[in-house]
Amino acid sequence: MQPVARLSLLALGFAGLSSLASAQQHGAHGQHDQATRHGQHAPYAGLQKRDIKALSEQQISDLRAGRGMSLALPAELNGYPGPAHVLELADQLQLSPEQRSKTQVLFDKMQQEARALGEEVIIAERELDRLFRDKRAVPESLASATSKAAAAQGRLRESHLGYHLAMMEMLTPEQVAQYNRLRGY
Repeated sequence: MQPVARLSLLALGFAGLSSLASAQQHGAHGQHDQATRHGQHAPYAGLQKRDIKALSEQQISDLRAGRGMSLALPAELNGYPGPAHVLELADQLQLSPEQRSKTQVLFDKMQQEARALGEEVIIAERELDRLFRDKRAVPESLASATSKAAAAQGRLRESHLGYHLAMMEMLTPEQVAQYNRLRGY
């Protein structure tokens, strides 16, 4: 067989595989695509009723309560314990009374700070939502609103991560190692 003919057969083979993959994908997603076109499925259906479209009621509740919302995972999963979990594991970590007291103070301070910063996130997201709801979104206002929302989120995350750093100063290396074992890391 000549090289040109061999290349033609290879091209036909690849085209056939591509068609098969496309057909399989269409089969798997074709009903979804068709349903979406006919209004039978909309992944965001119902979310338009949210007060702040980008935040669920649970997220708003978590922000107002000062919950971590996985914002400190880089610290947590790299061996920097967080105050909330240290308090939960206080007995197993054999915290001294002084460590327990300082950790509680740290946790209370973190909660207060996180609640205030969480409100900033909610306010910034509400303003971003309002821009679009009121049809006032233009490139300049969008840039400003998204920057404010991102900065608020960043301050909240920095706060949570900072308290993980502070915990490292209160625990012994053995307690940190035990914490990581108890948390399954």
